[in-house]
Amino acid sequence: MPHAASPGPRSSLARSTLLSMGVRIALVIVLTTLVSYLHILRSTRTESFQRLVHYVSERSQREQAVFILAEENHALLRKALEERIRFWRQKDPEARFDSLFTRFEDGSIRNRPKGFDGTRMPGVFVNRGVTADVDFRRRLLASHDVVAQFGPALRASFTDTYVILPEGAETVFWPEAPDWCQEVDADFPLVTSDFFALTQPGNNPQRRTAWTGIFEDVPSKRWMVSVITPLDLDGRHVATVGHDVLLDELMARTVNDPLPGAYNIVFRDDGQLIAHPQLKMGSGSAVYNLLDPVKPGSPLRLDSAEKHAHLRAIFDRVRGRQPGQNMMKLAEYDEYLAVARLAGTGWNFVTVLSGREVSATAFHAARYVPLFGMASLLLELGIMYWMLRRHITRPLLAFSRAATQVEAGDFHVELDTSRDDELGQLAQAFQRMAHEVQRREEALRHANEGLEQRVEERTRELKELHQRLVDTARRAGMAEVATHVLHNVGNVLNSVTTSALVARERLDGLKLEQVGRVVDLLEAHQSDLARFLTEDERGKKVLPFLRRLNRHMSDEQQVLRELLDDVGRYTDHIATIVRMQQRHARTPQLQEAVSLSVLVEDALRISADGLSRFHVQVERSLADLPLVMADKHKVLTILLNLISNAINAMEALPAEQQRLRVTLERPSERLVRIEIRDHGVGIAPELLTRIFQQGFTTREEGHGVGLHSSALAAQEMGGSLKAHSEGPGHGATFTLELPFHPAGEG
Repeated sequence: MPHAASPGPRSSLARSTLLSMGVRIALVIVLTTLVSYLHILRSTRTESFQRLVHYVSERSQREQAVFILAEENHALLRKALEERIRFWRQKDPEARFDSLFTRFEDGSIRNRPKGFDGTRMPGVFVNRGVTADVDFRRRLLASHDVVAQFGPALRASFTDTYVILPEGAETVFWPEAPDWCQEVDADFPLVTSDFFALTQPGNNPQRRTAWTGIFEDVPSKRWMVSVITPLDLDGRHVATVGHDVLLDELMARTVNDPLPGAYNIVFRDDGQLIAHPQLKMGSGSAVYNLLDPVKPGSPLRLDSAEKHAHLRAIFDRVRGRQPGQNMMKLAEYDEYLAVARLAGTGWNFVTVLSGREVSATAFHAARYVPLFGMASLLLELGIMYWMLRRHITRPLLAFSRAATQVEAGDFHVELDTSRDDELGQLAQAFQRMAHEVQRREEALRHANEGLEQRVEERTRELKELHQRLVDTARRAGMAEVATHVLHNVGNVLNSVTTSALVARERLDGLKLEQVGRVVDLLEAHQSDLARFLTEDERGKKVLPFLRRLNRHMSDEQQVLRELLDDVGRYTDHIATIVRMQQRHARTPQLQEAVSLSVLVEDALRISADGLSRFHVQVERSLADLPLVMADKHKVLTILLNLISNAINAMEALPAEQQRLRVTLERPSERLVRIEIRDHGVGIAPELLTRIFQQGFTTREEGHGVGLHSSALAAQEMGGSLKAHSEGPGHGATFTLELPFHPAGEG
């Protein structure tokens, strides 16, 4: 079929169909949306207000929990402190007081430094000049006992727990500043501070728990508030208990967790602002008060006087609300305010919701017009069904049958290409596609036939190459074993030769000619031998000479015997090495019963010369394992390679640092592990991924075959060979893991 471009369609099926439907649906949807919007606006506003009030109520319950807990704790602490003070009134405080506290050179009283740990025990600080009479000591000990008992338990909820005595003393458990009591100035103004003033009878006649304004804790640079409760006994103010409560989480939740389209504010009745989205309380910032005029450097970042006036209007509206009123409107700004009091502190938690947000919510809800939209949609679907069935469904069925025909492999499809719309163009394109798919399928089939043949040839080549690599690795391993054996035999023969030469030199050094002269002399005086030995000057020297000769001959005999023993021992050593080499040089069986600990010892004996030459200290940790099925030759080859590499890695170290540790263990039921660890030069991290590649080596005389062939041998036995190092100068560990197949298993 010719592929010439057909002329553009005279009509558009999609455009005509959608135009006839869209006009009708648009009219119906507009009418239903208008009606629904008026209804939903009213109900959505009511729901938004209810949700706003519910949100503020829940948030206030959540935020005030820590404040309520603090006041409950104070009731407990005040009762415990009162009981402890009465307890100490019956006791002599001197010994306990002196064991815990001491007066410093600056005149203050503090914990004894020895054994004091402010992270686990309360610290005590008494101002300079305070008279520590018996009553004061008893109350200070009672404060220390109560804080030590309750402070650590309350640490999870409160920054610190403290007791202040009106004379000028504080006992505090404050792990974040454990040395505060040891480092604070001796004249620190305890009794003149604002938070202590709140407990004075003139400022707190009801003797209730009081809350301070927020302040920045200097050591931790975090914002907090103090809760304090006075304790009176016998009509006298004797102590004040307190907590510091961190405000970081309250401030963060207030700012970062509002309702959608709203924001939260927290402030006190006196105008002190606690939290606001634009309040940035950095270290050293002053507390912001809504009643004060805006000053340069204020932590509240409002870019205009109008915004400050807006915030002041919110404060005035909340402060002027009626009792029990928790929802109100700020008409001049088209906003709704929901208010809740935080129990304990009496702070105001306010959520501000824009009136525009309420209207927007209603508008979004009105988009979904389920009832009216569905009715209009059903009406239009009926019209659409009739039109699509006539103009689209039937042609699409023809396309579906043609696609099934192509899927079955029959590319000779016949479609109606006489139409002038998109379906006609699609029919022409479909037929061209069928012819192109047929052509490409035939080309792909021919390509696949050639590809299968090339894959078979390549697979055969890879198998042959793998077998050659295995044979090469085996021959390299056998050569490695033979090299080690011959090297050790040569060293032992050197020892044999040395011992023989020494024995020969000893024999040559025996002065036997002097014995002959003594014999000649005795024969010459044989007739008067007794007189010669006793009276003649030369005869008198004969017997001492023979005694010395006897001792000399005995010494030489002992030396020669030791040398001959060395020759015998070295000869036995040579025989042992040769037998070991013969045992391991037999044609290897892929699987045979072997003792891994014996193989390890064999490898160490074969490498004994290198180990002794470099004075390497060998540490063994060999588990007692049963015989296992393994390829003895491959395991020995791997071990010899690893031990040789370890010796080379340590040859530059001092003799006392050359240590080799060999470990044999069974880490699991089906696995056995051999580790060779040295204290040598180590391996750089970037080389660990290349160390087992064929031809890779870090030694000038190396050939890069040993580790590669060892890794291949480990894989052939169903195991693995791994390397680990902490880096240059930290040694290396090579781990050989093999399957644990006991020799007794079938």
